[in-house]
Amino acid sequence: MSSAAEDLTARARIRDAALAHFGEHGFEKATIRGIAKTAGVSSGLLRHHFGSKEAVRDACDEYVLGIVRKLNEETWAAYEAGDLGKAPSARDPLGPYNRYIARSLIDGGSTELFDEITRMGEAWLATFDARSGHEPHTSARVRAAVVAAWGLAIPMMSEHLARVLGADLSSPQGFSLLAHALLDLHSIPLMSPEEAAAARTGLSEPPASGLSEQRKRSDPR
Repeated sequence: MSSAAEDLTARARIRDAALAHFGEHGFEKATIRGIAKTAGVSSGLLRHHFGSKEAVRDACDEYVLGIVRKLNEETWAAYEAGDLGKAPSARDPLGPYNRYIARSLIDGGSTELFDEITRMGEAWLATFDARSGHEPHTSARVRAAVVAAWGLAIPMMSEHLARVLGADLSSPQGFSLLAHALLDLHSIPLMSPEEAAAARTGLSEPPASGLSEQRKRSDPR
């Protein structure tokens, strides 16, 4: 009989193999047999641990979500300490899972991941809104969803980005370039408030759903 530690190791190997197979082939084409072979276990052991391919995918989604949650918590801690340079984003914890995330999005999955990133972003934006004293034209939730879509497009476009940047996004060089570009985009306004006001001329007001939520200073953790 295998020990608990051996079972945990087997589960982790299966999960890691599934992340690679789902990322490479997509959920429908990936097979339990192929995942088990890559993990170095039998198909029977895979089914013993997870029961089904759907359950394996759920475990992969939860693993990636766990990384996102931990990254958010540690980044918030660095922000509170006044030193975002110590944020774990510099270690690019999601880089190895870009292909999995991209394929899942293409296949119509990662709903929970998108919603979680939106929720986290909403809390951050509510905090920044309260600090800035400016009244946005759309709610923190609407803006957070747009930012989540931008952010999750990066895994889908990782090969094109790597080609332009001249470095793979999972490498220290590629991630550093990406991080510096994102910091520039977030910290340097593309237009003045006056230019933005002029650009809104002729646009209809955003629907009530985009403005109805009360802005509160909330903890992004």
